Amino acid sequence: MSAIDAIIAAALYVAAYLSFIHLLRIPRNWVTLNLPSVVLAACPAVLTVAWVSLSRQGLDPAGLVLSAGFIMAMFYVIAAPAIAFHPANRLVEFLARHGEHAGLWLFFPALAAGLAVDNIKLQAMLAVAMAIECSWSLRHHWSSRGGQLHPLTGDDLAVLKTQAGGDLGAFRRRHGIRELVLSGDDVSWRGCGKTTPPCPFNLYVNRLGLNTAPCCREHMGDICHYVAGCLGEIGAVYWLEGGSLLGAVREGGALLAWEDDVDISVLVDEEMTWDKLAAGLVERCRRDGYYIDLFERKDLISIAFDLPKPWPWRWEHNRLRGEIRVDLAVYRPAMSHGQAVLERQSHKGAMQATENGAYGIARDIVLPAATINFLGGSFACPRDPDAYLRVLYGDYGEVEYTYLDASAAETRQQAELIK
Repeated sequence: MSAIDAIIAAALYVAAYLSFIHLLRIPRNWVTLNLPSVVLAACPAVLTVAWVSLSRQGLDPAGLVLSAGFIMAMFYVIAAPAIAFHPANRLVEFLARHGEHAGLWLFFPALAAGLAVDNIKLQAMLAVAMAIECSWSLRHHWSSRGGQLHPLTGDDLAVLKTQAGGDLGAFRRRHGIRELVLSGDDVSWRGCGKTTPPCPFNLYVNRLGLNTAPCCREHMGDICHYVAGCLGEIGAVYWLEGGSLLGAVREGGALLAWEDDVDISVLVDEEMTWDKLAAGLVERCRRDGYYIDLFERKDLISIAFDLPKPWPWRWEHNRLRGEIRVDLAVYRPAMSHGQAVLERQSHKGAMQATENGAYGIARDIVLPAATINFLGGSFACPRDPDAYLRVLYGDYGEVEYTYLDASAAETRQQAELIK
């Protein structure tokens, strides 16, 4: 029976681990956690602790404390990269920086606990947990090898030097920027690719105030046009949104220098239903090797550039520190205060609330969609992009470093004044 007990404990931990990393897709995509999702995800972990700490002889206090403490510590480490997508404290940022191997730091505490307590179920749980972390670390290390070097020049280099205060080597070491390659006077960026982990530019762009890396800009262009092609094949009505539209209009068809994702909106109505849209995108992304997440409750679809892994490693995407993606925001036709509008569930810019409890924009500002030059091609955009952007941002001609850390944004502004 001891062997069966151990196998069950190991299986329960695996279930708890998979359930938890699946939950991380929610904060990673800036969606608010809800109680039912948290409770559902926590059930396997609770069952694991209960199984480890209970026996025919009653409660094992040491098993209870050690199993619960270990799971909480390990899951905090695992969650750090997803939590760090938002402004986070120093501990979370530190763990996120070392997310590919931080779980291994619990090896010796796990070993000590396993040797100190005569509980085969606890020992099995700890063993399978560390085996998962070893596997994750080795696969992450192997996939990180290589990468094309992109010389940093022009504004990319100027912004980097400004934020670094001129000392690129110290800046690289202080923030753990492994992609930055310094060779004499040459400065390069070791780029990410389809099979490598993406650059963690939620840190580099939003916290440190750097420009989006050349490799990431290239991949954003690829996935942007790929998603547009998919939407066209499905027959969906779509248009550029938010910062992407701002770049197309204000930057002459380029991305904003500090862009961290691509924003596209899509119309869902009686003809193009959510189910039809989601099915069409899921089929194409799986066929062509793009990671896709669906958030029907929030009318949001996230499509990432990196190659999706087979199950059960698929959800480990949520452990990656960075992500190159397109955010597809769903708009639905509605009436608000007697006006025809298109409304979305999540707030965007200064978009006004509708009487239905969503956020909307006048339909005639958006439809019928026009086209605009964007990333080297023609792309659908609102019928009146100027009016659309004014609804979102007011005077959008004035540069604002939205989402950037306050100190990093201030340094960029000072550099712009010097120019």
